[in-house]
Amino acid sequence: MLKEIRILSQHGRQYIPDLRKQSVAARFRGRPVIATGITAAETEKAATICPVNAVDRRNGSIDLGRCAFCNECALALPGAIKFTNDYRIAATRREDLIIKPGEEGPLRIFKPAVRPEVIKLFRRGLKLRQVSAGGDNSCEMELGAAGNVNFDVGRYGIEFVASPRHADGIVITGPVTENMAVALGICYDAVPSPKIIILVGTDAISGGLFPESGALKRGFIDSHHIDLYVPGNPAHPLTFINGIMDLLGL
Repeated sequence: MLKEIRILSQHGRQYIPDLRKQSVAARFRGRPVIATGITAAETEKAATICPVNAVDRRNGSIDLGRCAFCNECALALPGAIKFTNDYRIAATRREDLIIKPGEEGPLRIFKPAVRPEVIKLFRRGLKLRQVSAGGDNSCEMELGAAGNVNFDVGRYGIEFVASPRHADGIVITGPVTENMAVALGICYDAVPSPKIIILVGTDAISGGLFPESGALKRGFIDSHHIDLYVPGNPAHPLTFINGIMDLLGL
């Protein structure tokens, strides 16, 4: 017992007391800010550099649902584009993930888009089944970290479960490969209604680097209502946790 007490004393407090206000490293790349006066030449340069076609050639906006957060556009155009370390970038509407030039305010979910039953039924406890639909294990690892001793999302009653029959919704990572398309549908059908769908990561939201690949089959994403989009490559645990908290009104 004395040994355990000594170890606890040496480690100190590890958990994050306030997940809403926790700061992250300055190097972390979150919400971008695009200069109002970005020129057509700068826009073209940024769009050409972008490996995932996240930069709109017409107006210079950046689609966080496509963005790989590689920072190449900001390095090439330091006066026109910069990535802040604001990790609260989840959204309830796909169009809200598009950051336009001159927009410097924080990205928050559009509350009217939240279904009333989501808050009514899941605010006190939310059980989720995570489905890796062809993912590369990066977002999967970050979701696992969301429940560790540091972030401890379970303190809010938000937990991952092993069976879809015990879940209130599914969390999808990965671009949805053809081999996983049927399994994803089966998993979703096994979740009792009403149920929610959360997309985590660039791959899940837009298909990632190869959205037009014949190896993908994204009909499920296109044909179902998505309750929450959590961008990132991979998504940070704080982005996921704060997105869920905003969705549930916690």
